[in-house]
Amino acid sequence: MNTLEKTRKIINEYNIKANKKFGQNFLIDDSILEKIVEVADIQENDLILEIGPGLGNLTEYILKKSNYAILIEIDPKMEFILKNRFSNFHNYKLINEDILKINIDDFIEKVEKELNKKFQKVKVVANLPYYITTPILFKLLQESKRINEIIVMIQKEVAERMVAKNKSKEYGILTLMVDYLSDANICFLVPNDSFIPKPEVTSAVIKLVKNKKYDVKEEKLFFEFIHSAFAQRRKKIVNSLESKHFRNMTKEELNQLLEKLGYSLNTRAEELTIQDYIKIVNAIGEENGNE
Repeated sequence: MNTLEKTRKIINEYNIKANKKFGQNFLIDDSILEKIVEVADIQENDLILEIGPGLGNLTEYILKKSNYAILIEIDPKMEFILKNRFSNFHNYKLINEDILKINIDDFIEKVEKELNKKFQKVKVVANLPYYITTPILFKLLQESKRINEIIVMIQKEVAERMVAKNKSKEYGILTLMVDYLSDANICFLVPNDSFIPKPEVTSAVIKLVKNKKYDVKEEKLFFEFIHSAFAQRRKKIVNSLESKHFRNMTKEELNQLLEKLGYSLNTRAEELTIQDYIKIVNAIGEENGNE
């Protein structure tokens, strides 16, 4: 029985349908499921974290490949189905929680204590709900110290924003945040007919390998600066920063800083590379430190 047939059987057996509230679309293409697990390159000492397993179509592939997985599912109906579907599997822990409200590293630590085992790598492998993709990714990238790699299916347009180049309309805060915290690569695209019900958009599987490769002296200042810079992206960056009252710096002070660092006063946010942002932020940090 292939995944499409299994999905139809489960839907009929439990008399359920995808819950729009939780952004559910069931992935039913076996070739895509195989490719996701292939990209994840699951090794013997990897702990897999799946967010929003739903009916368990990707879960089945994960559990057959991995030694252990943590499944985080917000929908209690899906939790019930998952417990029944994988009753013969003993290499997972199922948690009925909202991913945005839990401390991921605490759960990883609890699992390791229960198993008396320390995992070498923690990999997130998931088909993320599209309506909360960005907050989930930021949580995984920023909050967790244990997660090493993130292999997720997301909306194609969001994936393109993550790997965009400066001077493009896709380039923005998401691009800079992802670049600062990881190495990102779009692995392959997924057509909408790979799901039931069909989403209106094309999807993409993206791989993020956590890697802080830039020398930023004050992270908080860096995040604050890029959010202020892109607040009104059509404006000159100085005007955008002034409108957000960035660190209470005057327009004159901002102009002087940009000129001193060799940037045009007509510069807009999308024109600067991440290296430019780091250069400016580090200079602001040094000036504040000298006051």
